Amino acid sequence: MSLSRRLVGEFLGTAFLLAVVIGSGIMGERLAGGNVAVALMGNTLATGAGLIALILTFGPVSGAHFNPAVTLGDVYFGHIHWPHALLYVAAQVAGAFAGVAAAHGMFGEALFFASQHARTGPAQWWSEFVATFGLLAVIISCSRTRPAATPFAVAAYITAAYWFTASTSFANPAVTLARAASDTFAGIRAQDTPGFIAAQLLGAAAAVITFKWLFSAQGQPVTPGHQHE
Repeated sequence: MSLSRRLVGEFLGTAFLLAVVIGSGIMGERLAGGNVAVALMGNTLATGAGLIALILTFGPVSGAHFNPAVTLGDVYFGHIHWPHALLYVAAQVAGAFAGVAAAHGMFGEALFFASQHARTGPAQWWSEFVATFGLLAVIISCSRTRPAATPFAVAAYITAAYWFTASTSFANPAVTLARAASDTFAGIRAQDTPGFIAAQLLGAAAAVITFKWLFSAQGQPVTPGHQHE
């Protein structure tokens, strides 16, 4: 698959992911009648279902990263070279903002408007570290041992992490940046994004180092699940 097609795949996949996250958050909040648990449940189920469909759809095109942390992990394992990885990240960030605009348009909101939803503090940052570590752990292990199950494992993990983390598991720097442009149920204040992104990158780094060591300890090299070069 050519680089241009892979970049379009990452753009579209990330855009649809944000449309799912933001759109289901708006719908859930509007229908929940003030019940935050019901709104979060709707947001969670839509995101989990959407992830399965999107990974199955775009996996054969680009590897379905949709996440700079995943792409940087692929650099560490040698699956993708730096120049292409940077283009992947740019496509993901652009796609994420496009997805926010698409969701807002569907619900009659301004295309972008700054979030006032405060999400900060050590508990939130630790949650993002844990959430991203777990996401990368699932991707690394399943793509190596059960590649066909990876879309379902990733979706199941994110569905669970929405509820077991205090931050509701952003686990994605591109998603975090784009959600700052949405003052809706799924938003985050712009000033809170640096702490989230730092925690996400640290969690991803810890996961790739740990799982490379774990699989190497079995006497088997960690090999790419999908070659993108």
